[in-house]
Amino acid sequence: MGTSPDRRPRREPDTGTPPPADEPGRQRGVSRPHRLSARGDGDQAVPREPGRGHRRGRTGAPTRPATVAGRRRRADPLAGRRPTLTTRPGGDPELDGADDPPDGPDRRRIALAALVAAAALSAATLVAGLLTWVPGRGDDTGTARPLTAAEADRVAALRVTNLRDVRAGVRVTVGAGGARTELVGWVDWARPLVYLDVGGPGAGDDRGLVQATASALLVRPDPGALPTPARPPLVPPADRWRMRSPAGGHGLGAVRDLLIGLGADRVDRPAADGRWLRADRVGGIPVDVLQASLAPPGDPRPTLWVDADARLHRLTGRLADGTPVTVDLTRADRPTLHPVDALGGRPGQPRALTDDEVARLAALPARLRALRGAAVTVAAPLAPSANLRATGTVDWTSPSAYLAVTEEGSGRRTLRWVRPGRVAEVQRSPDGPATPPAPVPAALLAAPARPPGDDLDRLFDAALREARRAPAGDTVRVREDRLGDRTVDVFEVPGGRRLWLDRGGVPHRMELRTGPGVWIRLDLTPGRAAGSGGSSASTSR
Repeated sequence: MGTSPDRRPRREPDTGTPPPADEPGRQRGVSRPHRLSARGDGDQAVPREPGRGHRRGRTGAPTRPATVAGRRRRADPLAGRRPTLTTRPGGDPELDGADDPPDGPDRRRIALAALVAAAALSAATLVAGLLTWVPGRGDDTGTARPLTAAEADRVAALRVTNLRDVRAGVRVTVGAGGARTELVGWVDWARPLVYLDVGGPGAGDDRGLVQATASALLVRPDPGALPTPARPPLVPPADRWRMRSPAGGHGLGAVRDLLIGLGADRVDRPAADGRWLRADRVGGIPVDVLQASLAPPGDPRPTLWVDADARLHRLTGRLADGTPVTVDLTRADRPTLHPVDALGGRPGQPRALTDDEVARLAALPARLRALRGAAVTVAAPLAPSANLRATGTVDWTSPSAYLAVTEEGSGRRTLRWVRPGRVAEVQRSPDGPATPPAPVPAALLAAPARPPGDDLDRLFDAALREARRAPAGDTVRVREDRLGDRTVDVFEVPGGRRLWLDRGGVPHRMELRTGPGVWIRLDLTPGRAAGSGGSSASTSR
C-alpha cells in the first residue's frame, strides 16, 4: 500500500539493534476463506490471511498480535497518549508498539492500569446501551439499522422469487404451548395450492389434511390422526373431503392466505421502513434477518430470514387476529402436488383438439341419446352446511334426472326431479333410504317447478343439455386420466364444464366449476335405464 500521505512513520528509539524483518512468507492482502459479512447487502467477504486471526475491515475489532522472533507482540499501554497507528513501508496500518523492547516491571504496571481502565470504560458503555435500548426496535445485540438499498430490493423481489421457484416445503407453527397448532406440507405458488397435514395440541377439529386454493379451502378431518403432523401423502386420498368456510383473520384460512400471499407475479415496492437485525444461518445457508413490510395480510412488519438471492427461508410475525405464527420454508423440498378432484385434479398440459377429438365431441349428443340413460352419483362440496351427495338416474331421451340428495352434517334429505330449465323438490324423512324410491312419488310430480337454484341443479341441467347440442367454443384437452380400468380424455368446454370421455366417445364423468373454484362431479354408469317413472313424469307435466 505504501506510506499514507497524511501520516509519517514513527521513528523508533535507537537501540543499536536493527528492527527485525517481517516474518518470511507473510504477505499483505492474502485472501482468507469466504465469509459473509454482517451487512448482508452484497458487500464482499472480508479476506483472512491463512493461519492468522487478523480481521480487516471490521470496525472496532481488535487485531490479534503477531509474532516476532518467537515472542508475542504486546499492545502499547500508552497507546492513548500518542497516535496509535503507524504505517510500515509496503504494509498496512498495525497497532503501535509492535517492535518495542522487552517489557519491564514499570511497563507491566502501566499495562495493568490500562486494562482496568478499559474494563471500566466497557462497563460504562454497556450500561449506557441498556439505558437507551428500546424493546422491539432491533435484535438483542442492539445492532439494528435501516435497510440498505440492496436489502430493500431483496425484500421487494422476495415474492416474485417464490413464484419463480414454483413450490417449497413448509412447516407452520401457530400459537404457543398447549394451544399450538402445527402444519406440515407444501405450498405451490404457481397454481396456487396449499397442501398440509394439521396436528399439534391445539389442532382440535382441524386435525387431518387440508388442501386450499386462493378461493376455496377443503378439509379431510381425521380425529384419530397422530398428534404430531407429518408430510401428507403425495397422492391425496380421494374421499371424505369437505368444504370449509375460511374464517377471516385466523385459523386455517389465515394460514392459507399467508402462504399463498408469499407469491406474486410482480416486484413489490421497496420497503421504506425496514430494519436489518442481524446475520444468521438457516440450514447452513447464510441469511440476513430483516424486519420489513410484506403484502400478505397479518403482521405489517414480520421478521424475515432472506438469503443473498432474495429467497425466504423463515418468517415470524402475527396473523390478523394477533396469533403468533412462524413459517419455515424448505426450498429443496418441491415435489409436484396433486390437487384432489374437487380442486381440479392432477395438473395437465392443456392443448388444442386433434381432428379425432373434435369428431368425438361432435358425436356426443347422438351418443347420449343412443345410451338412453345412466345411473349417477354426485359429490358436491358446496359449503360447510351444504356438502351434498346424491344418487339417482338420468334419462337423455326425456330428458330428465331423478335423484335423492343428502346433506352431510344436518342429515337433511330431499328428492329432486330435474328437467332442462326446471327443478321440482320435496322433503324426505332423514331416516329414509339414500336411494330414490320407485316409482316417483306423486308429491314430487305435483310439486311446483322452479329455475335451477344451487350448483347441483346447474350441474344436472348442463348434463341434460349435452344431449341436445355438441359443445361449442374454445374447447381444450386438459389431460389423459383413468377412471377404474378405463383410459379417458378430460376436455374442458366453455362455461366451466369438463367432460371425461373414453376413446369410444362414451362419457363417464361430467364436472362443473362453482364460484369458489370447486369442481362438483357427476359420475355416470352409462347404459342403465333411467329411474322408474321418467316417462310418466315427463308426460304429466
